[in-house]
Amino acid sequence: MNPQETEFVFGRMSGISRFIYEQLGTVAGNGEMNYTLAGYVLFAVVFLMSALVYKLGFAKQLKFYQSLIIYLFLFLGCLILTFLAFFLPIVEGLIVAALILIVYRVRRINEPKGEKDSVA
Repeated sequence: MNPQETEFVFGRMSGISRFIYEQLGTVAGNGEMNYTLAGYVLFAVVFLMSALVYKLGFAKQLKFYQSLIIYLFLFLGCLILTFLAFFLPIVEGLIVAALILIVYRVRRINEPKGEKDSVA
């Protein structure tokens, strides 16, 4: 891939994907860039963020094998999301979703404490 093509592709990538690929791209023996590690890291980030969003917002107490099946399908779905994450802000959206769910959890935990204080 020549430098013009690389710059064109990097210019169209989403922010976090571009950062990962710029930082983890390595020069192969023939002088070309190797982005294999960057692809695996992007997949890991997408999977971990998806698992966090699932755990914060949707997970219920399930049996071990049921949870295993859920996470297996989440893993398979993240393969597709990783391909979309190259040019769409998938990771950024997962970060925003996780932050919203964290704020919701904190407010839900603190809400009963606030009601007890106002009644007394």
